Amino acid sequence: MTPGRFSHNRLACSAGLAVSMGFVDESKFFVKAGDGGNGCVSFRREKYVPRGGPNGGDGGRGGSVYLVADPRLRSLIDFRYRSHFKAERGAGGQGSDRHGRSGKDCVVRVPLGSVISDAETGEVLADLVHPGDTFLAARGGKGGLGNARFATATNRAPRKATKGKPGEERWLRIELKLLADVGLIGLPNAGKSTLLSKLSAANPKVASYPFTTLEPQLGVLQFRFRDPCIIADIPGLIEGAHQGVGLGHRFLRHIERTSILLHVIDCSGEGDRPLADYRVLEKELEAYREELLHRHKLLVLNKIDLVNAERLDALYHLFADQGLTVHAISAKTGEGIDELKETLADILDRVDQEPAGTAQETP
Repeated sequence: MTPGRFSHNRLACSAGLAVSMGFVDESKFFVKAGDGGNGCVSFRREKYVPRGGPNGGDGGRGGSVYLVADPRLRSLIDFRYRSHFKAERGAGGQGSDRHGRSGKDCVVRVPLGSVISDAETGEVLADLVHPGDTFLAARGGKGGLGNARFATATNRAPRKATKGKPGEERWLRIELKLLADVGLIGLPNAGKSTLLSKLSAANPKVASYPFTTLEPQLGVLQFRFRDPCIIADIPGLIEGAHQGVGLGHRFLRHIERTSILLHVIDCSGEGDRPLADYRVLEKELEAYREELLHRHKLLVLNKIDLVNAERLDALYHLFADQGLTVHAISAKTGEGIDELKETLADILDRVDQEPAGTAQETP
């Protein structure tokens, strides 16, 4: 499956809905499955039934802890307030061959795109990307055996029963990688938040200072003749982000699943500055994960309302000399937005028709 092609995203967000939340995208938590109930030692004792024999029941199975992908969730905010998840232990067996009740399972709902790994070894255990995907985080312990299980022809009155097995327990780490079709990337103040507000009904914070956006923002991009898509505004990158500079690489993970990377470049810079900004973005993507360079790519020159026609023509030639095609827009005035939507629709149609793993740069 090509990254970012998740139809359930379109169903999860109602038309035009902007997703904004107290954003948490990684956490560490503890899971403990329920212990199995103990087996029972009991003998049948009735007035007219001498030597009735053993009738101790088995203990119940302990509950398990499951993680289930839920398309209604968009953040790991719940893990900020709760970090321990425990299932119920099984009930003990009783006389008259009554087995103990199994413990209730603990079901933890997590957002789509959650990656579960072992907190100690770092081993990735599950990647929950589809609605209903389920991961058994901790298995409940088996119930113990009652003494009725140990009766034999030579041992008709066993006084032996076994204890229930302990349930599994461990520390896990959960990391959220947003599922979006289009990812907006660019340096601070490139106009990504403004562009997101023009492409969707999202209402992100917009200001004239750097790092206005401190957490990823999601919006739904509507089309006339195709299904809507999810578009994500990733907080601004700067040179050295992959080494932790600025906001660091914390949010770079959220573009790993996008099928289209939309590079937003501020064209109001002097000289070759716009091209230099583009190269900074490419360098950071390559340093983080080289595979990102081969995604469908769309270059957008923003803020054309701040430059004259002569300067804009020079920028077209500047990028053309590097074999790059750009789309000129003004997110502030809306100029070029409709043409950009049409281009995105065409690319998404091609992406939907491609077999998995064939994403490539878009001219």
